[in-house]
Amino acid sequence: MVTVTQLEETHRDPRRWWALGALVASMLVLGFDTTILNVALPTMAGELGATTSRQQWMADAYVVVFASLMLPAGLLGDRFGRRRMLVTGLVIFLAGSLAGSLADDVSWVIAARTVMGVGAALVMPLAMSVLPSLFGPQERTRAVGIVSAASALGLPLGPVIGGFLLNHFWWGSVFLINVPMAAIGVAACVFLLPETSDPASPKVDVLSTALTATGLGALIYAIIEAPDRGWGDPLVLALLTASVALVAGLVVRERRVERPMLDMTLLTHRGFLLNTLAATLVMFVLSGLLFVLPPYLQAVLGNDALGTGLRLLPMMGGLLVAARGAEAMVARFGSRAVIATGLVVLAFAAILGSRTTVDSGYGYTALWLSVAGLGFGFSVVPSMDGALAALPADRAGSGSGLLMTTRQVGGAIGIALLGSLLASTFRDRLSVTGLPAALGHTAGESVVAAHLVARKTGSARLAASADAAYVHGMGLVLLVCGIAALATSLLAAAFLPHTPPDRPTDQEGNEGTAVAPVTADAGQ
Repeated sequence: MVTVTQLEETHRDPRRWWALGALVASMLVLGFDTTILNVALPTMAGELGATTSRQQWMADAYVVVFASLMLPAGLLGDRFGRRRMLVTGLVIFLAGSLAGSLADDVSWVIAARTVMGVGAALVMPLAMSVLPSLFGPQERTRAVGIVSAASALGLPLGPVIGGFLLNHFWWGSVFLINVPMAAIGVAACVFLLPETSDPASPKVDVLSTALTATGLGALIYAIIEAPDRGWGDPLVLALLTASVALVAGLVVRERRVERPMLDMTLLTHRGFLLNTLAATLVMFVLSGLLFVLPPYLQAVLGNDALGTGLRLLPMMGGLLVAARGAEAMVARFGSRAVIATGLVVLAFAAILGSRTTVDSGYGYTALWLSVAGLGFGFSVVPSMDGALAALPADRAGSGSGLLMTTRQVGGAIGIALLGSLLASTFRDRLSVTGLPAALGHTAGESVVAAHLVARKTGSARLAASADAAYVHGMGLVLLVCGIAALATSLLAAAFLPHTPPDRPTDQEGNEGTAVAPVTADAGQ
């Protein structure tokens, strides 16, 4: 007997696998950019004189804008065409990358990263929202895995190519390399991706968008500035209070409008909510790790930029292996078991990493990085697929925008919170006895700055103190990551729906026998 789901599969667009190639090209660009900057930050800190907080802003300016604009970006794609908005996003990303390559100070780099965040906000949710239109339940897990793997594939390529560029060219080359990558993504989308849209979707709410951007921006700014100013500083307290008020205002407004941009009812679907929380936690940990690891590999262990990129490969390799095997594991054990186990593995890796000492060497680091990669892959792919499966058919763009927004918020908070914990711990543990006040303040700005001061003054004691202080701070960051991952794994094991792929979820996130058809409109 032919089921409804099987019948839908036979009528899918035959170009869907070619279209997936266009999405892969788009996601590869974003994945590539994620890690190439992290490897470049130590070099840029030395050449531009960027403090830890300024480095956090170089990373977070992109992420804050990215997270703030993904919800309206999803709606724009629903209303005006997902392919059209994807291409627009890639073009904006290309322009921001070109501007970044020409920047000559930290402020211009932050501005360029902001523009790139606008482009990425259009690309990410729309690339994911197209998947339910192209693939049915039987193929969607594989498609999500391929797209996630494409984004992950950019992660190891970024550090390696970025390290090579930094060893041979100026730091702006790490932005310039995005230009041909984005151009390839544009061409792939134009020629391979069918147009899909939902003209009945809600209009973009400018006020809600402003509340999202300012609320999130105030929160991130407060977290980044707190280590320097203190958590009791009037400005920090005012920003935290404003953030709470703005986010509360957003929630109240969205609950009152007839067609909300931030559809709070989606969060009542258990499958969507818990899978989204799991994916967000993974992004929190991943962003924090990628922020703290390059300075350790480069400044503490003494590797150059290319060597730093190569030494991140064990984590990326584990991530790719797990992303490839996630579908088979879900088929055998169910999504709940795989996600919970992946988070436990991630927690184990982070706690193992927190035991790193100055004398541990790279072999120990490679071990726990490999384990961390496996944990990332086995938790993020099934959770992303589970969240997408719970989305109502008529809100694919806005729903996936909400999913990706929460992930990027997790990433932004991860960089801000974990980076601030690292910065304050480093400053408190660093011994600057005997140094002039100005040099002592400069050394406390980052481990890279401390090593520059140590070379300038010929102080081996300062360099050793900087290494010890940084490793201690990194250990605290990893311990926080491990505890957060372990707590999330317990929540996933207790509350996630048990949903093997041969029993797909309905739109409420409950087990069922078929999924309501998710099809593209006539504009396809």
